[in-house]
Amino acid sequence: MALNIDTFSNKDGGFSFFKAVGHPLAAEKAHALVQRLAETGPVAIYDPLGNANAFAELHDLTALEIAGVYVQDIDAIGNRILGHAAQPVTALPHAAVATVLVINFDAARMIDHIRDLVPPGSAIESLDSIRLNDAMLTNPGHYLDPLNFATNFAFFRDGDGHHTRIVTANYWAGYGATDARIWCLLMGDNGAHLAEWWETPPKGAVTIDSQAIRERFSIGPFTGQLFLHVVNAAGHDVVKYALDTYGDDETILSCTHDANAWPADFYAGLPAPNADETVILWVQNSHPCPIPAGAIGLARMGDSTIVPLDRAVPPFGTYALDAASLLPDLRWPSQIEIHAGKHIVRPRYEVVTNSPNGETRRRISHPNVERTDLRPDSRIAELGNLMGKGFLLPAPILPTARFRTLALPTPMSTGQSTLPVAALLYDSQGQEVARHAFGRLARDHASVLNVDDALSDLDTLPDGYGHLEFVYDFADGGEADGWLHGLFRYEDRHTGHGADTSFGAHIFNTALTFGAEPQSYSGPAPGLSTRLFLRVAPAPQDAMCHLIYCASTPWRGASDTQLQLFDGDGAAVTERAVHIACGGSLHWRYSEMFDAEARNRAGESGYVI
Repeated sequence: MALNIDTFSNKDGGFSFFKAVGHPLAAEKAHALVQRLAETGPVAIYDPLGNANAFAELHDLTALEIAGVYVQDIDAIGNRILGHAAQPVTALPHAAVATVLVINFDAARMIDHIRDLVPPGSAIESLDSIRLNDAMLTNPGHYLDPLNFATNFAFFRDGDGHHTRIVTANYWAGYGATDARIWCLLMGDNGAHLAEWWETPPKGAVTIDSQAIRERFSIGPFTGQLFLHVVNAAGHDVVKYALDTYGDDETILSCTHDANAWPADFYAGLPAPNADETVILWVQNSHPCPIPAGAIGLARMGDSTIVPLDRAVPPFGTYALDAASLLPDLRWPSQIEIHAGKHIVRPRYEVVTNSPNGETRRRISHPNVERTDLRPDSRIAELGNLMGKGFLLPAPILPTARFRTLALPTPMSTGQSTLPVAALLYDSQGQEVARHAFGRLARDHASVLNVDDALSDLDTLPDGYGHLEFVYDFADGGEADGWLHGLFRYEDRHTGHGADTSFGAHIFNTALTFGAEPQSYSGPAPGLSTRLFLRVAPAPQDAMCHLIYCASTPWRGASDTQLQLFDGDGAAVTERAVHIACGGSLHWRYSEMFDAEARNRAGESGYVI
């Protein structure tokens, strides 16, 4: 069963209330509050803002003897709240209760409003008793300020040759924060607290390595979650990071990115395993309540039959779910829909490949949030005369001599019954070299593009690389909602190692706007410039980057792109200017773009903006 909580709105962003009541430290205080109230006698619930049911979703209130629920909004009278018909708060004086519990933070003003209505001798409690300490807050005067809950979860593992590394930049300093700190809580697979500490980031990069943490706190092997809470943040409440998995040898190596801090009902883009693969979905509970057996499950994309996970996952716990244990007959390139019920933030999946010579390789990636609020928009099919290609989804074609590129369109909205899609292939200078029409794909399709097949000759790309774009193709009819996604798989022809990544379409580089497109991260659309963070790999590994200058309509002939190298403390080392042809791309390696002297100055925690 899905949790009945509001976590995120694509219009307004994340909701702070669920983060506030679900915070690991607040969870301990909430348990103590419930126990205390249970011992004192009957309780009246005052729910002025309609949050009582959500609070009860995350915290077990069955120990309470609830005598009645009261509301201030006339329209809410009679609603079922905590199993009771809501009464007007003006009826509160008739309640025979030991305590009135106000389901609100910063509750002093609301308590003052009803003080004369509280039965004589009854105590008053509120959610202020489960507040975090002020030292954990960016804005203590407004508890539900989103900046107070700049939090996120990260998959974190160390043991048996497996390690993880989280890297981010102190981008809050760029918004004016002078003393941002990160509170870190490591939780094991059973949800138990293994370690907690503070990171005080410089103005540059922040690196948290599982091997260093394990040694620092003298803890054994673990697979679990690292909870990150940024205090004194500025600018926005999103905790972005890069997540690397690496091993004692090169058979375990991958990089992915942050989890999205808002649990969703559905996730999509989980690949079914190939014949020589195991796909593990890491089910990581994001809440202080258990995930009941049967509450989440898997289904083939486009199939209404849901196969439930028949075991519970403890609060903040972690469980490795072999996708084939629920869907044994499903094979790549079929896709899996995750029915998550808002129990988990965007999860990780791990692909374990077993080669004929007995070698095992591992890589990690993530599915994406499948939206439930979208409907087809007939205007999208008519955008061509003004917006050119309109919505497009770019992805690298890595150097073909070394890498194989596979591209799989993935439904990413419950309203997408079909996907009218084509793939356009470009060389590095932005010249179209091939086109692949997927047609009008069914929701349960298993159509993957192997770029090798689309290029008549691997030498078709003069520089050996390029990029592809998924675009809408209405030649066979169909509808679109602008939420076009794809999964892109890269395979090393030499070693057999792979990497998965997935993302969604936007409108790029046009002065015209369509809704919130071209997307802007600072201010209204159109967003016509951006800053990207590239962490560099510690020696002897190298980092490669594939920059794509995509444009829905013809734009400036070449990009003005600065590659700025910083050391781990945020000090500038050097920079290089590059110019990418409109509609083209640039593939480069860190070791080739910056000389040895600059790389040594940047150090292992260096990064490129």
